[in-house]
Amino acid sequence: MGYIEMKHSYKRYIMGDTTIEANKDVSFDIEKGELAIILGASGAGKSTVLNILGGMDTNSEGQVIIDGKDISDYNARQLTDYRRHDIGFVFQFYNLVTNLTAKENVELASQIVKNAMDPVAALTSVGLKDRIDNFPAQLSGGEQQRVAIARAVAKNPKILLCDEPTGALDYNTGKQVLQILQDMSREKGSTVVIVTHNSAITPIADRVIRMHDGQVAAVELNNSPMNIADLEW
Repeated sequence: MGYIEMKHSYKRYIMGDTTIEANKDVSFDIEKGELAIILGASGAGKSTVLNILGGMDTNSEGQVIIDGKDISDYNARQLTDYRRHDIGFVFQFYNLVTNLTAKENVELASQIVKNAMDPVAALTSVGLKDRIDNFPAQLSGGEQQRVAIARAVAKNPKILLCDEPTGALDYNTGKQVLQILQDMSREKGSTVVIVTHNSAITPIADRVIRMHDGQVAAVELNNSPMNIADLEW
């Protein structure tokens, strides 16, 4: 039994007389501490899966079991608590508050949960010890993404969900960000799920869930994930 289990999950959107199935009978497991990649082209349904895993959306049918609890049965208040305490989000665009420093942006997250990491420690862990008092406009794109990661991990979440986290970054900076995410999994035992369309990064994952047309096309396990330093695309 996986730490994350999605079982026969459907997501339907009704638009007038038309029903659109964004997810169709999606099933997969992810083990605790794994780095998993959900791979697919635009429109494959992968972001819908991520939103459901993160409690930002609910599925129409099926089960979504996280650490033994089926969040598909949660009401709005339970989902809010789940997002607050159990999930860290990292998005393609950093979503930082422009008039707050790096430290203050991380504090936004650390203040809403118990047992949060110290914001300075979180920023130090992503290589930004000397940038804690800088505002987003004073940081590069890669540094802003690292602040966003620090903000997510400062909550000590059960699961770190990343939606195209390197999509707005250049090659070298993207590799730095992937290194941080892989380290979170390998060294801290975090369960990391990355949604991407970039198949070139799949060798770094413990598990690759390939999606096509709203369905899981294949699940591949990798017993020897590649080190980021050796990855090229």
